[in-house]
Amino acid sequence: MKHYFYKTLTTVAKIVVLSTVVSSVYANDPFVDEAKQQVAAATAKQEKWDGPVSGPVLQQNKTVIFIASDMKNGGVLGVIDGMKEAVGATGWKLDVLDGAGSVNNQLSALNQAIARQPDAIVIGGWNPNVAKIPLKKAAKYGINLVSWHATPEPGPIDKYGIYYNVTSDSNEIAKLSAMLAIAESNGKAKVVILTDSLYEIALKKANVMREVIEKCKECKVLEFIDTPLADTSSRMPNLTFNLLQKYGDDLQYALAINDLYFDFMAPSLRSANKDRPYNISAGDGSVTAYQRIRNNDKQFATVPEPLNLHGWQLVDELNRAFAKEKPSGYVTPAHLVTKENVAFDGGENNLYDPQNGYKEQYKTIWGIK
Repeated sequence: MKHYFYKTLTTVAKIVVLSTVVSSVYANDPFVDEAKQQVAAATAKQEKWDGPVSGPVLQQNKTVIFIASDMKNGGVLGVIDGMKEAVGATGWKLDVLDGAGSVNNQLSALNQAIARQPDAIVIGGWNPNVAKIPLKKAAKYGINLVSWHATPEPGPIDKYGIYYNVTSDSNEIAKLSAMLAIAESNGKAKVVILTDSLYEIALKKANVMREVIEKCKECKVLEFIDTPLADTSSRMPNLTFNLLQKYGDDLQYALAINDLYFDFMAPSLRSANKDRPYNISAGDGSVTAYQRIRNNDKQFATVPEPLNLHGWQLVDELNRAFAKEKPSGYVTPAHLVTKENVAFDGGENNLYDPQNGYKEQYKTIWGIK
C-alpha cells in the first residue's frame, strides 16, 4: 500500500512537471509573444500627427456627391460625418446617395450622380469593379473620382480612374484583430470568422485573419462564414444560436470584418445568457461597438478606423485632384480599442478620433483659419 502511495505521488509529480513544461513552452511561443507586443503597441494613444503638412490651397466652389455602400453601415456614416464637417470648412456642397447594400442600388445611385455632373464623386465603401462602364463615363465628363474602402489597398486605382482610395491598411487591421485573439488566449484561440464576399476588402480581411490564426500552433478556425452585411438583422440571430449549439464552449472568439455583425449577434448572446464568444471586429469602430466595449457587453474589441479623419482626408485628396497635384499618399495606422483604452479613444461620441490635431493641420494646408 505504501509503495503504491509513493508511486502515485511520483506519477502525479511527473504530470505536474510535464504540465508546467508544456505551459512554459506555449507561454514562450515567439508568435504569441509577437502578438502581445503588437497589441500593446496598437492600444497606445495616437497623439502625434503623421500625415501631410503641405499641399494646394483650397480650390473654391466645388460640388461633391458621396455614394454610400449602405447607410446602415456605421463606418460609412462616420466618414460622411467627417466629410460634412470638412466641407463645412471649405464651403463646398456635399450630397449623399444611398447604395442600400446592393450592387443594383449602388449602380443606380452612381448613374444618378453622373447625370448631375458634379465636380467629384466619392465611391463610399463598395467595389468599383461592378461599375467599370459608368466610371469611364464619369471620367469622360471630367468628374474627379476618389473612394473610401473601395479596394483593400490605399492609393490610386488607375484601372477605374480613381485618383485616391482612402483606407487604412486592411491587412494590418485584419492581422491585428486576429493577433488580439491569440494574445488573449495565450495562443489557444478557437474562432469563427464572419465576412461578406460581396466586398473585396471584406473577403481579403477575413482571409488574412484566417492565415494569422492558422500560424498559431494551438489555435483553430472553427468555421469561415460568408454572410451578407446587408442581411445581418435577419441572419445573425439564428446563425448565433446555431453556432452556440454546434460548438458549445469551443466557441471562444468571433472575428468579424465589421461591427455590424455584432449589432445583431449581441442580443442573441444576451438571450442565451452567454458571455462568449469574445467578439472582435476588424472595422469600423461604430458607435454601437464602442458602447458594447465600454459596457463589457458582448464585444471585446474593435480595430477602428479614424472615420472622421478619413472624411477630412477625402476632402484633402479631392482638393489635390482639383488642383491637378499628386495625392498625399497618407495611410492612417491601425489602432486597437479595448475596454482598457476605450475611455480615451472613444470620447463623447463613442468613435475613434485621434487627438493629433488633424483638422487644424488640414485647414492650415488649405489656407483656412
